[in-house]
Amino acid sequence: MTDLQYQYSGVSTYTKEKGINSLVLAHQTEIETVNNIPCFFWGTLTDPYVTAKCWTTIAKVVRSSFGPVPPSLRDPIVSAGTERIRFEGFSSCNGVYVRLDMKPEAIDGEFIASGTTNVDFNDPMLNALNSIQKNEKVTLAVGQQDVQVITGKTKVTEKKVTLPMRWIKGLTSVQLYLADMDLKFELNKIQTIQLFQTLPKGNVKGDFFITKRAGKFMFSTLMTTDGVRIGGIHRLRLLDGVLAISEKIFVYESADKQTCAIVCEFGKMQLLMAFSPDAYRGFSGEGKALEHMTEDVPVEWVYGLNSLLKSNETFDPTLLSIEHDIDFGTMDQLTSSLSSIGLLGYDLTGRNHFYRQLPFKTERILSLNPRLKNAKKLVDNEEVQILRNEAGYVEANVKGTGVQHKVVMDHQGDRCTCEWFTAYQGKRGICKHMLAVKMALQ
Repeated sequence: MTDLQYQYSGVSTYTKEKGINSLVLAHQTEIETVNNIPCFFWGTLTDPYVTAKCWTTIAKVVRSSFGPVPPSLRDPIVSAGTERIRFEGFSSCNGVYVRLDMKPEAIDGEFIASGTTNVDFNDPMLNALNSIQKNEKVTLAVGQQDVQVITGKTKVTEKKVTLPMRWIKGLTSVQLYLADMDLKFELNKIQTIQLFQTLPKGNVKGDFFITKRAGKFMFSTLMTTDGVRIGGIHRLRLLDGVLAISEKIFVYESADKQTCAIVCEFGKMQLLMAFSPDAYRGFSGEGKALEHMTEDVPVEWVYGLNSLLKSNETFDPTLLSIEHDIDFGTMDQLTSSLSSIGLLGYDLTGRNHFYRQLPFKTERILSLNPRLKNAKKLVDNEEVQILRNEAGYVEANVKGTGVQHKVVMDHQGDRCTCEWFTAYQGKRGICKHMLAVKMALQ
């Protein structure tokens, strides 16, 4: 799959003058109106030391890979608005998702505009971040503070970056996993350090579990009723740089016990890291968004919400329904659909969605899922035959390659006779045949 290539009109810079450190993040997005915004935020960091440690951790994640995809230099995306700044990114293999939520008290300055954009994380800037001390003053600008007029005589340093399509697909699915997670454990600083002292060395194969025995947390190969499964446990090493400064950590697990997330709490900010079921599987390949994409979202709804909501604004479907006279059932569908195309992120600790404008064109997001396109083709070609449609029971035949597949949906779950369902049993999203049946029923 071809990557998107971005071209920054400059590079991020880190300078020191008169005892004040200044970090200016260059930005670039596919959305022209957002790309033309010269600056989103300008101000100071109230806790630059912790912020720098978190940024360094994000850089480690986006430059790592744990699967077949080789690691490469990637840049995170930033959402600015509603008195908050959020940094997000994935490992090159898409198996690790990281997000830094900077609360209003973490920054002191002015939000000039709201939006979501990619920012340049280059090596000189990251090296400078590592030297930040606790009592230093650091200013942050997301974008250039002044509008730059570029003429034929002006030399502009441009940096080309690639953004993998897998990232875009990951952003459209990871919040669905987060919304399905529940809090399992809360650890204080001492418990956190003790737990990670038992982390196995090297790339260990097989499942591990975070368990609690006699008030003490540990990693174990034995599955217990309250244990949290960690697939690819060596990926937890990405957290090494922030564990000693975390006030506490929260451990979350999905309902199917396949995915987990760890939230490091720093008071003024939180760092979330979510892990796919296994090191060789990325979030973008899970297919969890498919069930919510069976109905097209009217484009005017998306544009309407873009004009109503700002980046990072809490998405309250009930309030929106009342204020704009939208039917509750329609709003539920809209919430699911917006979430599945990445326009809603999910805050684990707040237990709510927040809105973000992804730095990619909406039509690009909707075109990325081959299973979705193949299911629509089955419906359009009238290759779905509904045999029974009763309360709590649906049976259908769907045309395959030289064979008819049977799809059954009842209280025991949804199942299909195709090879995809036989191999994965629904753990990587529903197959195109079940998806086509759902579309045909609607």
